[in-house]
Amino acid sequence: MNVLLHRTYFEEGTNSALFYNGQFLGFAIELPWLNNQRNVSCIPEGEYELKARYSSKFGHHLHILDVKGRSLILLHPANNAKRELRGCIAPVTQLTGIGKGNNSKPLLQKLVSLCYQAFDRNENVLLTIKS
Repeated sequence: MNVLLHRTYFEEGTNSALFYNGQFLGFAIELPWLNNQRNVSCIPEGEYELKARYSSKFGHHLHILDVKGRSLILLHPANNAKRELRGCIAPVTQLTGIGKGNNSKPLLQKLVSLCYQAFDRNENVLLTIKS
């Protein structure tokens, strides 16, 4: 199973279109590209494995594994990248600006449901990030 993030970079943030097995799901917001610096930059383009994760803060969400030079990079709900993200990715139903969107939780729940179904079938879920 594949999740694709097709990015557009801006000075103030990164906006993406989000696809699941080739089907458009919605959008995503991230911090701007600042050479993969911890807490202030989005992560590098590439292919990453996703795993199920649960926390009291975010509930069920997704962990992006093996990000070079980074740890605990997540797909979790947020509507403003600069205020709510530290390198993570937030799916959003609608873009409202650069690095900003709304209705993050419903889209995350949809993505988590699709991914958890794949995990239940013992499938690997890959996240491909490109521009």
